[in-house]
Amino acid sequence: MAGIYLHIPFCKQACHYCDFHFSTSLKHKAPLLEAMLLELELQKDYLEGEPLGSIYFGGGTPSLLSQAELEMIFEKIYHLFRVDSDAEITLEANPDDLDRAKLNVLQHLPVNRLSIGVQSFFDEDLKSWNRAHNRAEAEACIKGAQDAGFSNLTVDLIYGSPTTSMEHWIYNIDQLLQFEIPHLSCYALTVEEKTALAHFIKTGKAEPPRDEHAARQFEILMEVMQKNGYDHYEISNFAKPEFYAVHNSSYWKGAKYLGIGPSAHSFNGTSRQWNVANNALYIKAIQALSSQEIPATPLFEKETLTLEQQYNEFVMTGLRTIWGCPKASLDHFGKAFKAHFLEKAGLYLESGQMLIVSNAYVLSAKGKLFADQIAADLFVLESE
Repeated sequence: MAGIYLHIPFCKQACHYCDFHFSTSLKHKAPLLEAMLLELELQKDYLEGEPLGSIYFGGGTPSLLSQAELEMIFEKIYHLFRVDSDAEITLEANPDDLDRAKLNVLQHLPVNRLSIGVQSFFDEDLKSWNRAHNRAEAEACIKGAQDAGFSNLTVDLIYGSPTTSMEHWIYNIDQLLQFEIPHLSCYALTVEEKTALAHFIKTGKAEPPRDEHAARQFEILMEVMQKNGYDHYEISNFAKPEFYAVHNSSYWKGAKYLGIGPSAHSFNGTSRQWNVANNALYIKAIQALSSQEIPATPLFEKETLTLEQQYNEFVMTGLRTIWGCPKASLDHFGKAFKAHFLEKAGLYLESGQMLIVSNAYVLSAKGKLFADQIAADLFVLESE
């Protein structure tokens, strides 16, 4: 089944490490949401009638939307698309937004899964990243969500930060185990260009993250989650067996998805497209298209994937997951691609960084520390 992703590009304040598209001004929220409703109309045939197995509100901070605004979006989606009765419907939320009133609103909507951006249970981390919440709010919102009946929760944590000691990292993981959170997403702190964090490091106001520090915390994470019965089903994601993320898994398995909103990406199986990452230009483009005019700035850019690109995505996404790169799927790309893969993979099998499990090539725990490097080595360049 297909999925829909809705990018809500608004935040209370800018996290120092974030390079996603967002705005801290809500001035144009109403016209932008109206444009998103129009885009749903314009793109209603993109998924070719496939039922929706997932709907994902990301951002930005979707929990900033009111009940009326969320109801408008759901009404439009359910009118235009066939939504499976068991569809996973996720809303990302920050702890400072997820109070009792907001949870009461969400209980009366189709949302059945919450993704909570905790990142850390230590205020020194949260302050250094310019997060809008504190430790007490992080703990309270999780308990509040569970008390409100939301059992399908996922929580984000950040590791590898100079402000996060080994003891604090272990505590962060243990807190989520104590809360019995069924799904956990963990990301290494990365320094993206044009972010406040990059500027602080460049000017000596912040210490840069160290690879060895992040690697050790990732190793601890893998060890602890395995001991506690979580499947490491994707490099950054751990879940109890019945709680794999349906929406994100569809990305990794190559399913179709429609992205709505500025900067959102879409994929129909053969091509992908991405919307303009500018709120004002996005609104103008949608308004022009709805009036059957040619917008001054195109709504999206599009590319049809070459065989090389399809192969590289198969390698990149496959090696990040528990499902790996199936041997049978290699035949789809032809003899030359298969030979290239087998030659390169052989070296990693010998080193123990790769294993063959259920007729698929998967990364070992040791290999997961070098996932991006290994995938890049298996890529085929377009010039080859």
